[in-house]
Amino acid sequence: MSEQEYRPIVHDHDEFLARAMKRKGFAAACEHNSEEYELVRELLAARAKAGLTQEQVAECMGTTKSAVSRLEAVDKHSPSMRTLRKYARAVGCDIQIRLVPRVSTDERPASRQSRMEPKQRGRVV
Repeated sequence: MSEQEYRPIVHDHDEFLARAMKRKGFAAACEHNSEEYELVRELLAARAKAGLTQEQVAECMGTTKSAVSRLEAVDKHSPSMRTLRKYARAVGCDIQIRLVPRVSTDERPASRQSRMEPKQRGRVV
C-alpha cells in the first residue's frame, strides 16, 4: 500500500459561518443555542491552550474520548456540574458561573406570582 502524505484541511470558520447564516433557519438555531455554543468555544479554547488532545483529557477525567467529544459538541446532551468540573481540572482551569442581567427589554423576568401554580397563588409560601 502506498504511503499518503498528511494534508490538513484548511477551515475558515468565519467564512463558513457567513455562508451558513444565509441558510434558512440557521441564524435562529444559532441564537437559540447561543449559550451552548459559547460553552463549547470555552471548552475547546481551554483544551487548546492546555495543549491536550481529547484522549488526554479523557484519561485525566477517567472517561472515554467519545465522552469528551460529546461534551465538546452542541447537541441535546447537558453536562452535569460534576462533569464540567472534571473537564476544567483536566485542562488546568476552574469553573465560574455568573448570572447576568438581560440586555434586551422584550424578555422580562416573570414575577414570582406568575411562576406559581394557580393553587399556590394567594397563599404565603
